Parts: sequence; C-alpha cells; structure tokens
Amino acid sequence: MSARAATPKLTVPDLVVLTLLAEGPKHGYQLVQELIEREVEDWAGISRPQVYYSLHKLAEAGLVRAAGDPDEPAGPERQVYRTSAAGLRALGAALDDDRWATQRPPPPFMTWLALTEHASPAARTRVIAARRAFLDRELVKERATLVEIRADKSQAAMLIPAALMVSHTIAQFELERRWLDEVERALSGSAR
Repeated sequence: MSARAATPKLTVPDLVVLTLLAEGPKHGYQLVQELIEREVEDWAGISRPQVYYSLHKLAEAGLVRAAGDPDEPAGPERQVYRTSAAGLRALGAALDDDRWATQRPPPPFMTWLALTEHASPAARTRVIAARRAFLDRELVKERATLVEIRADKSQAAMLIPAALMVSHTIAQFELERRWLDEVERALSGSAR
C-alpha cells in the first residue's frame, strides 16, 4: 500500500490546520486563537471542535506529529504539534487540484433569490434591504482589514494572499451592492 493510498481525504479544516502548523508548532488552543485572529471564518468554515478533530485525524495519519516535551503535563488541548514531511507532501498534493478553481459555492442569498416567487413583496423588500445593510457593514470591515494588512511591515509571506483575498472580497461586495439595485427593480416588477 502506498503512502498516498493511506492518506485520508483531507477536508478544508484539515488543510487549514496543516497550513497553520507548517508555519510553526502550535497546540490546539493556539490554532483556535490563530483562526479567530485571522478571521478564518470569513474564508474557510472551521470551528473549534473541527480543529481538534482535524488534529486527531492528522496525527493518526502521520501528517502531524507531537513537537513538545512528552513529559510536560499539558492535557489534550496543550499538546503541541507540527506538520510532518508527509503532512507537507499531502498539503501540497491537496492544493494541486483543479477543484479549487472549478466549484461554485451556493451563497444563501442566491438560494433565497431562486425561491422568491413564494415570498411576499414586503419580505422581498426587507431581505434585500438586510442584504444591502450586511454588504455595507462587511465593506467597512474588509476595507479596514485591508488597511491593516497593507500597514503590516512584518514581511510575512501570508500578507500577499491575505491582501489579495480581502481586495477580491471588497470587489465582490461592491459589485453585488450595485447589482442589488437591479434585483430590487426586477422583483418589484418595475424592470420589464
């Protein structure tokens, strides 16, 4: 049996954990704090329980290994891990997949839009206004994040992809914000 065949299917949470551990050894609690600090929930759905599930799964597969002193009393949340050589290879292989570029996520607002035939005019107006307000709040947040990223002089390798991701998100939100005017007109019956 080859090492590749023994590697479990890696989920997005697994890949996020592998990537964070590739930056340096961390225990589960540190990983969770890193996820919060980097606002990972904005681009990858991963919860605190998933971090620990991924750590366990990756350790069993030999993709991460203990990096701390085994005699140090720490408990399961304080076991320090680092990505193994096999983990780095698995991470690289998982990132070399066209599925990253060829999938369309179903945004909830688009699902709502597809179902609006059954929504009252008042519900349509209210949900569109809620979406517009959400986009406005997110734009303020993302623009501030981009300023922070650009002001960071640490030269960290993650800053370039972070700035690209945030600027892309801003562009998407700005485009959707303008498109909502068309949605509102069409659903109110004025665009014929």
